[in-house]
Amino acid sequence: MAQEPEGNNRLLQDVLARPGNETCADCGNPEPDWASLTLGVYVCQACSLLHRSIPHISRVKSIQDTWDASEVELMSAMGNNAAKAKYEQKVPAFYYRPTHTDCKLLREQWIRAKYERNEFEFIEKQEPYSAGYREGFLWKRGRDNGQFLSRKFILSEREGALKYFNKQDARDPKAVMKIETLNATFQPAKIGNPCGLQITYLKDNSTRNIFVYHSDAKEMVDWFNAIRAARFHYLQVAFPGASDEELVPKLTRNFMKEGFMEKTGPKHTEGFKKRWFTMDDRRLMYFKDPLDAYARGEVFIGSKENSYTVLSGLPATTQGYHWNHGITIVTPDRKFLFACETEAEQRDWIAAFQRVINRPMRPQEYAVEAHFKHKP
Repeated sequence: MAQEPEGNNRLLQDVLARPGNETCADCGNPEPDWASLTLGVYVCQACSLLHRSIPHISRVKSIQDTWDASEVELMSAMGNNAAKAKYEQKVPAFYYRPTHTDCKLLREQWIRAKYERNEFEFIEKQEPYSAGYREGFLWKRGRDNGQFLSRKFILSEREGALKYFNKQDARDPKAVMKIETLNATFQPAKIGNPCGLQITYLKDNSTRNIFVYHSDAKEMVDWFNAIRAARFHYLQVAFPGASDEELVPKLTRNFMKEGFMEKTGPKHTEGFKKRWFTMDDRRLMYFKDPLDAYARGEVFIGSKENSYTVLSGLPATTQGYHWNHGITIVTPDRKFLFACETEAEQRDWIAAFQRVINRPMRPQEYAVEAHFKHKP
């Protein structure tokens, strides 16, 4: 009898080796080392902690623990592929499926949506983000004073816009953000709130930021997926021949890189100033403060075929910088000079710029580049 637990654990390892069980059922992390005894899925340690927040639904156990025969039998009967077929059977194409690199909020709400709320077994439960219209109140950061105030937001696919109002009974919106250029990305650390969402849009071809949150995590993730749904339906009309696989990556995007660097002006004679930089696709924006509504300036980063290059270091004659790890971006019109505080930051920024420069430009990006060249 003493051998029985060892035998059970060997059987468990056999089950773990089946297709689908080699990655976390919830975030795709490789080699999951925990399991939910009640749901019959294998999960990574990070997701196992989120499962603990729904103990009435999921009871987790390390695969290193001692297992009895009935527990192994249960895991053998279910497994990740069978659970996916049950709990993810009706996930809309636009719904964001988080990975292990996403923030806790997205991962936790994905787990709750699947196993606690059964949102992907019953389509009617998806109405908060799939109806094409959503309104409610979010806490929005004030542009000038930095205070978060409650504001009414309306997302309307029919009008092709997300709007917000400064007063509850106001007839005219304070801002109209076209779905065509809308983006949303969770920024809990930057905003200082676990539910913090950064929404960007283009106005006169310049980027505008607004920062919002809601105290209810589900509410915030519903807003995020409602924006993705609106973008999905807009793109389906704009690109009628495109497949879901082609459209889904275009719904929302995380920034390629953010952080502080120093920069100097176009003549390279003035002192370097510390700025917050955001790399959003081909737009490199710089701000005085990470939570500014408007960028102080934007730089278009084209492709190597169009004579854009990134170099490590600064020209020998450069003066006025405080940080020693320089970067030079060469464009057809001028050189942009930046300096990073550490070598690691310099390396990461160069890698981000290189990824963009190595990618050929799409036809619509030439129009964006032309606009940047004609800016006053």
